[in-house]
Amino acid sequence: MNYMINIKNLINTKVLMGLAVAATFSLSSCSDFELPEAGSIPDLTPPSAAFGATVSPENNLQVNFANLSSSATDYVWEFGDGNTSTSKDASNTYPDIGQYTVTLTASDKLGATSTTSQIVVVEEQKAIVPIVQESGFEDGTLPDGSGDGRDSWRNDLGGVIQITSSPVYQGEQAAKFPSAGDRVGYQALTVSANTDYVVTYYYTMKESGDGSMNVAILSGGITDLDQAEAATIIKEEGKDQADANTYTKVDLRFNTGDTTTIAILMTNVGVESRVDEVSIALAE
Repeated sequence: MNYMINIKNLINTKVLMGLAVAATFSLSSCSDFELPEAGSIPDLTPPSAAFGATVSPENNLQVNFANLSSSATDYVWEFGDGNTSTSKDASNTYPDIGQYTVTLTASDKLGATSTTSQIVVVEEQKAIVPIVQESGFEDGTLPDGSGDGRDSWRNDLGGVIQITSSPVYQGEQAAKFPSAGDRVGYQALTVSANTDYVVTYYYTMKESGDGSMNVAILSGGITDLDQAEAATIIKEEGKDQADANTYTKVDLRFNTGDTTTIAILMTNVGVESRVDEVSIALAE
């Protein structure tokens, strides 16, 4: 009985060894087979190429591309100007304004591909032209019909500007700065970087005393008057006292440089002064 059991065990061992060899051979014969990578499901969903395009806010010649493809692992971009990329998401800086045909080819590891194209229009960047609120210091001229002529100029830098009805350059009211020099007008504006602008305003001063009506364009904003000098792009110290009833026109031309926010700062020294019709435009 013991002999028979040993024979059976030997047979079973040989059978098991044979199965192990067969299993090893089966796995070896499949060693060159590669499973599809993640994102590739060729039997169910082949690649589908898609993308979106947005112009960079810093540079109108730079277009950023968002890859919206599905079931793909590899990508080839052709930007229409000779440049290419194999990144998933991509960015391209074009040599000039114009229309460019952008093509994206998306593929999976089994070689299935999908191609899509779009025409991308690269246009000249349009500069922001801000609106000076309560530019003529008139009541009720805010966009909602409210305002006392100076609400947009209020700040924590000094006293609130006064309003005068005479003399004015235009309309019925103008800003008044008493001789004490303790009133401050301040208004921040959003602009385009690296753009030439001109701020225009009109001022008058009383004929007696020694002083100036000062208007400065600041880069960015300030929280204290001591910061104004360092932030000043351009400044005009008006000293025309020839006629208290006649307004003098001033054009302040400047380039914004890297900033996208400027502020108009109005102060006076020594002489009662008035300001009217403050505006901003692109410089020609």
